[in-house]
Amino acid sequence: MTGRPAADMVGTANHWRIFYEVERPTMADLIVDGAPRDQLTNLYRNKRLTRSPVVAGAFEAEDYFPFLGDGGCWLYFTAAPLTDAKGQVIGAIETLQDVSERHRAEDALLRHQTELEQLVTKRTGELAQAQEQLMQSEKLASIGQLAAGVAHEINNPIGFLQSNMKSLQGYFEQLLRVMEHFELNPELAASADEACTRWLEEVAALKAEVDFDYLKTDIPVLLAESLEGIVRVRRIVQDLRDFSRIDSGQNWEWVDLRTGLDSTLNIVNNEIKYRAEVVKEYADIPQVECLPPQLNQVFMNLMVNAAQAMPEGRRGTITLRCGSNGQEVWVEVADSGEGIPEENLRRIFDPFFTTKPVGKGTGLGLSLSYGIVKKHGGRIEVDSTVGVGTRFRVIVPIQRSSGGS
Repeated sequence: MTGRPAADMVGTANHWRIFYEVERPTMADLIVDGAPRDQLTNLYRNKRLTRSPVVAGAFEAEDYFPFLGDGGCWLYFTAAPLTDAKGQVIGAIETLQDVSERHRAEDALLRHQTELEQLVTKRTGELAQAQEQLMQSEKLASIGQLAAGVAHEINNPIGFLQSNMKSLQGYFEQLLRVMEHFELNPELAASADEACTRWLEEVAALKAEVDFDYLKTDIPVLLAESLEGIVRVRRIVQDLRDFSRIDSGQNWEWVDLRTGLDSTLNIVNNEIKYRAEVVKEYADIPQVECLPPQLNQVFMNLMVNAAQAMPEGRRGTITLRCGSNGQEVWVEVADSGEGIPEENLRRIFDPFFTTKPVGKGTGLGLSLSYGIVKKHGGRIEVDSTVGVGTRFRVIVPIQRSSGGS
């Protein structure tokens, strides 16, 4: 075990050379010399020193010796006093046992335990993330159902409001034609009797009182603006229905992604209009086989993030682009915001990663978007420069693969 012949040690005081580089007493030496417990403790402080539970005055210790064996070994050593008939210490016996295998087994067990704890922690985190994503997906589905229901409920009154406003506009034009016949004609007034003249003068006075000429010009403008507002509300409702597409469920459809971009932009317009100007640079693109509500969700996340990337007090620009390349179609959302630092750029698709203040973001938007695009067999590319802006490019195949979800 030590690699030294017994003849080198027997009858000498050099036992320490086997174990230590510097001379020091062995445990048996200390027992023979009657060394106090403090000296034993100081010399064997890091060697698991304990009193023997079996032999009085004996001690046990354990230590690693790097110079023994091939690459060192662990030794368990005991030292017990030898006494004469009167109980006087006349010597000591020290035994050594190689316990390296036990330590290797303990180390392996500890390593496996650590790996198991890490794996449990990782799986627990993944389970929590999956649960959060599921809850988020269910929440989005509920919002989609709610949006579709609200859109349906709004669409009915908007329909008859638009119809009534058009009828009112036609009726007013007809009334104006009738009123023109009551205009005061000087020749008619000269030939009319006194009662008729007085009535015509009263009509003229009443028209002056209500500023009839102004009403004739302003009422058509008001009606036209109201109709325009109703048309816009109806368009928003339609965009809301197109955005949610609750009727499509998980059905893959052939759609023009530009329609989804415009519908989504109309939905998030209130989030964007105070922060940035939107520039559209659309190219002609073929229709794509996809799940429209899910890609609309991706576009919404990117647009809202782009708006929120604008620094306070500065109105920026959000540029929407699209194009095709071979068997793929791409959509870009670029902003002139603050940009993303390089250390964060590698983590932006990680679940729950967010740089927004507490309560302002879940850190799931880009993670969910990444999953949706991957489900479509596509990818998301991102370029960002701090102080300049960020560009996200969503790339999806025109036709999903036969092995797609």
